[in-house]
Amino acid sequence: MLIDEITVTLTAGHGGRGAVAWNNIKLHRGPVGGDGARGASIYFEGASDISLLKQFQSRPEIKARDGEAGKGQTRDGTNPDHLVIKVPTGTVATNLETGNVIEITKVGQRELMVSGGLGGWGNFKYKSSTNQAPRQYQEGLPGESAAFRLDLKLIADVGFIGLPNAGKSSLLNALTSARAKVGNYQFTTLEPNLGDYYGLILADIPGLIEGAAEGKGLGDKFLKHIERTGVLMHLISAESDDPVGDYKTIRNELKKYNKSLLEKEEYVLLTKNDAVDAATLKAHQQALKKAKIKATPISVYDDESLKEVMQILNTIKKEKGI
Repeated sequence: MLIDEITVTLTAGHGGRGAVAWNNIKLHRGPVGGDGARGASIYFEGASDISLLKQFQSRPEIKARDGEAGKGQTRDGTNPDHLVIKVPTGTVATNLETGNVIEITKVGQRELMVSGGLGGWGNFKYKSSTNQAPRQYQEGLPGESAAFRLDLKLIADVGFIGLPNAGKSSLLNALTSARAKVGNYQFTTLEPNLGDYYGLILADIPGLIEGAAEGKGLGDKFLKHIERTGVLMHLISAESDDPVGDYKTIRNELKKYNKSLLEKEEYVLLTKNDAVDAATLKAHQQALKKAKIKATPISVYDDESLKEVMQILNTIKKEKGI
């Protein structure tokens, strides 16, 4: 199951303590304690794998390495490598104490989450004309620690929306190399699927149902994935007894969740035309037309109708410069 909400506590490494050391060579006696190393910081880095938040289920608390303590002969401790954790693009990280929000929107984008503590001074740094044999040193400073709520909002060019069994997964599979699970579910599948159509990212958003905006059927979790989707393809099954009602149900849930979702560019597809007779299909088309809903009839088993969908996607690709 896709994890798209989780809390994790990140603790950067503490700085190493400074050393108290002495040079016992005749004529060169004196303090030679080196400084402690800084602790490792923790960074998030964007990656294309949408399942990466699952790693935090078994690691709800993550700590980076501490800095090494200072050494003799004015040798400083060795700085540990910073800890870089890959998270899905579309991750919104909210600091639960400060409310500060960091968004990871691109592959390779790296953001500092918590900073490592500075290393402490060794006794060499305290030597002065009035203090030739200092015994002072500093402990390293603690690394930053913070709890973050991580929310994944998928970033896709085109999102397939509609009631359960509208044919979203089947269409995604037909257009891309995705292997989304297909079945006749009464309820709704539990996670989105992504596919790549020649550089255009398509997202099959799990079927929404009436009451989704209030959380029914995990709908509120899925609606958030539509927020960052550029274009919507609204699928309506020709097997439905009321295709106009189905369309209005989904549009109403979008409105209740976030009115701005209604402003997204939308293409309506009347799917599963192969599953009904010609008279039923014609009646559905007339009903949609009467409701001023422009719907393109398609079947994933009909190459000609799929070409119409491909033409739409090719136009979107051209507009995006892909």
